[in-house]
Amino acid sequence: MMTLLDTQQAIFQHIAEHQGLIAKVYELLGTEIASFSKTMSDALLNGCTVFWCGNGGSAADSQHLAAELVGRFQKDRRPLRSVALTTDTSIITSVSNDYTYDDIFSRQVEALSNPGDVLIGISTSGRSENVLRAFKMARSLGVKTLGLLGKDGGAARSLVDRSIVIPSESTARIQEAHILIGHILCDLIERELDLV
Repeated sequence: MMTLLDTQQAIFQHIAEHQGLIAKVYELLGTEIASFSKTMSDALLNGCTVFWCGNGGSAADSQHLAAELVGRFQKDRRPLRSVALTTDTSIITSVSNDYTYDDIFSRQVEALSNPGDVLIGISTSGRSENVLRAFKMARSLGVKTLGLLGKDGGAARSLVDRSIVIPSESTARIQEAHILIGHILCDLIERELDLV
């Protein structure tokens, strides 16, 4: 059984790891974050859609960030075109059943996207096959591809127009950095489009 001291040390260790990684993000990734926001803002300004996909916690982040754009982030404003490809259980289960789970996002990209749209794939490993297939489909259709990745970026790194790779092996820390970056992107988009 953990003592109070053990518990406090575990808490402090998690916080210290988080702070150390966020400091690296601050030092290394500002240019990439600005580039992501510009790509997304330009697409939204031109009436295009920002699509999101990912698995598990990255699916939750996809839904969260799409909601920030459709709803609001800081202030009331017009809704922005954004769709999480992780939410339609009928599509996900039918494609998984009739084809394969690896096709759940690529089929939606093929059905819903247009040239000029943006697909953001979120993967802590950069190796999720369904995200990789979505990137391949998007590129074949003239959809811009952005990877919010972790570890070494995996195979996804070579399939996207731009990537942000969180330099960590810890899934939890990568996810924490992803959602921080996602919130920064939402703020920058609202500023860029003069919506705040």
